[in-house]
Amino acid sequence: MAADRGIKKKEGRDCPRAVLFDFGRVISAQKPARLFEEYERILDLPAGSFKNLFDKSPEWHDALLGRMTLDGFWEAVGPKLGLRTSEEISRFRHRFEADEAPNQAVLGLIQRLRGRCRLAVLSNSPPGLSRWLEKWGILDCFDVVFCSGEQGVVKPNPRAYLETLKRLGVEPSQAVFVDDEAVNVDAARRLGLRAVLFTDSDSLLEELENLFQDSLAP
Repeated sequence: MAADRGIKKKEGRDCPRAVLFDFGRVISAQKPARLFEEYERILDLPAGSFKNLFDKSPEWHDALLGRMTLDGFWEAVGPKLGLRTSEEISRFRHRFEADEAPNQAVLGLIQRLRGRCRLAVLSNSPPGLSRWLEKWGILDCFDVVFCSGEQGVVKPNPRAYLETLKRLGVEPSQAVFVDDEAVNVDAARRLGLRAVLFTDSDSLLEELENLFQDSLAP
């Protein structure tokens, strides 16, 4: 129990009824810098340029809003990465997606939260997010999956949070939101959610234990 692990209880607020998790760099592990350096070597790109060409591109923004499929995104961004044929795009995409891995500590935490409260994913992702959750064996843990590319709205737009809360059947004050982007965390707090800026799984565990006033350790 909480007292056994020295968890400091927060008075005056009930335990959360729901936790909303971001996907990228929270459920999905942060890719190490060496991988991006390897991508740049493979593609013969200038050092430090891959992320700007990839996830800061207008094509990626369109994919996050559902204006473009993930297949369409790769077809559009491939030539910017120096990939000239469909085969080259497909081969590199397969490599890129194979490098995607879950944060195992966060997956374990999600599985332990299941049954304690309602759970949601609230992510700025292209259409098809659920396939990753299914692949990693946690899709059934979530009551709601809000994928921006399937809903046409991205964080920090308040509509993304409010629609997810509506589907969960909880009020903002009853929910916790976890994200690695400060702008998204700040937006959640303005709406009345308790929000945690994700830095690492140990810190997240400590934050959630304080909020739930109990141990969530394995």
